Amino acid sequence: MNNTAIIASTDKGVELGLRIQKEFSKSVLVSTRLNNIESISSFLEKDFAKFDTLVFIGALGICVRSIAPYLTDKKQDPAVVNMDDHGTFVQSVVSGHVGGANELANKLANATGALPVITTSSDIQQLWALDTLAAQFNWKASSDLNQQISLFVNNKPTALLLDIKDKGTLYLEKSKPSFVDCYYDYQEIDFSRYSLFIAVTYKIYEAPIPSLYYYAPVLNIGMGCSRDIESDLLLESFTSRLAEQQLAVQSVKALGSIDVKYDEAAFIDLSKYLDIPFVTYTADELNSQTVLNPSEVVMSKLGVHSVSEASAMLLSGSKELLLEKQKISLSSGKKHTIAIAVDKQALRKAVVAIVGAGPGDAELISVKGKQLLEEADLILYAGSLVPLELTHYAKPGAIIRNSASMTLEEQISLMDDHYAKGHMIVRLQSGDPSIYGAIQEQMTIFDEKGMDYYIVPGISSFQAAAAYLKSEFTIPEVVQSIILTRGAGKTPLPENEKLNEMAKHKATMCIFLSATIAKSVQEQLLEHYEPETPVAVLYRVTWKDEEVYTGQLKDLAKIIRDNKLTLTTLVIVGAAIGARKNRSHLYSPEWKHTFRTGKEIKI
Repeated sequence: MNNTAIIASTDKGVELGLRIQKEFSKSVLVSTRLNNIESISSFLEKDFAKFDTLVFIGALGICVRSIAPYLTDKKQDPAVVNMDDHGTFVQSVVSGHVGGANELANKLANATGALPVITTSSDIQQLWALDTLAAQFNWKASSDLNQQISLFVNNKPTALLLDIKDKGTLYLEKSKPSFVDCYYDYQEIDFSRYSLFIAVTYKIYEAPIPSLYYYAPVLNIGMGCSRDIESDLLLESFTSRLAEQQLAVQSVKALGSIDVKYDEAAFIDLSKYLDIPFVTYTADELNSQTVLNPSEVVMSKLGVHSVSEASAMLLSGSKELLLEKQKISLSSGKKHTIAIAVDKQALRKAVVAIVGAGPGDAELISVKGKQLLEEADLILYAGSLVPLELTHYAKPGAIIRNSASMTLEEQISLMDDHYAKGHMIVRLQSGDPSIYGAIQEQMTIFDEKGMDYYIVPGISSFQAAAAYLKSEFTIPEVVQSIILTRGAGKTPLPENEKLNEMAKHKATMCIFLSATIAKSVQEQLLEHYEPETPVAVLYRVTWKDEEVYTGQLKDLAKIIRDNKLTLTTLVIVGAAIGARKNRSHLYSPEWKHTFRTGKEIKI
């Protein structure tokens, strides 16, 4: 089944349709002008339900009259947009949110230069589209949304509860309208102040005002059971346990048990009923977890201390249980155990983000890095290497400390204090943290202390150098490798990584931290590179006081000496600098692939 049908009613429309067709890998262009349909009405009568999207090119009236007999419900109708055949306007007609017609209209506008016409209230006001948030962030929404959407687009006071943390909740926090107040504890909400309640949760609430619940898939269920336990009784017991704990079935993400239960019919049936994966673990995997309620009986029978608790912990990646092991006896006499854990990443707990600040220009930090700076409770940055402007993204009340004068132990002590309070900590590193970032020693301590952390990459200075030099460092048939290295100063290099060894490859070489030993660097490189090999010396590239010098390898030491360059200086060596020869195959007319077949479409 094709995803998109492009329906043109004029010759001009066919020309525009051919342009649009290139933007959709699965699309069909139909028109009486192409003689591939008898009429638009006969085509739609037969094939309306086959397509996810319909793009009409022609008069809006033709579009509306053509689709009217086949429209049923916004949850089922395809996305329909209409363009005039000169490509001046593109209008979302049907299923703007759920079907994606609004998004499609904007995409077509970007591709053709047309002006998008969107009339849904939430889009005009730049509000959340409540009917598509669930699909956008892999949540499940409570069924009836009409009243809630009406209250929301009319800007009624809204309480937003965020019980979990994921990409969706971060988006809501960053983009919430002025009439929305954000909460992290249900008990703190004074419902008399609000007309609408929205929650992203895994819990069951009964709020006293109109409510909209988005259930995030974060609950991991660990279970053990008697052999051949009855499926219907297990399902009944399972749903009862969740109801008792006020946990939403819609938020169940996975079911886990020991591998000897891989064929347990009741577990298989339960996973199918919930449409979740059933995962089994070996005894060794289960025994790798330290559980709260080990069982000697289970150890004697299966060789493990725990099935339900250990399975829940393995599924969630968390050492904490939302529900410790419960033992349940069914009416048939069969028994089962159950334990529940929330996804570790969804928990609102302390975390350290090691963020790459980029090469120097504050605007070159990643979008994610900027967002984390805006959320952080503590920002610890290397002041000698990271621009102060980046700390201006911090929220009011955030603690900002320059680590330049601090020892590693002092930095860890400060992070420890904030971590204990459940704070978001950003360790802001220069460039990309993985390149001469001295993060290994920090991560070693984080691991020892059991602290959660992750890394957000940044743009390295060697990439900024390529941009400044307007150079591609990998040129077809000239050089296809980049070497990132440094000269041997106070810190020695491994024997097989010395510069003269690296120079044998004649790759594009990016040499960090070596300005003070420029003469030695030049001598070692000249053992294999030609004296006339292009070089570039970049001091604080992308900073406001950047200095860049180009020349030949034979003059490298002189360039650095004459300009008195020392710290934060990067040296680039290789034939790729400024090269403008040798075309790649990627966009060659002779190079055919999935998205460019070479076949011509004739009108």
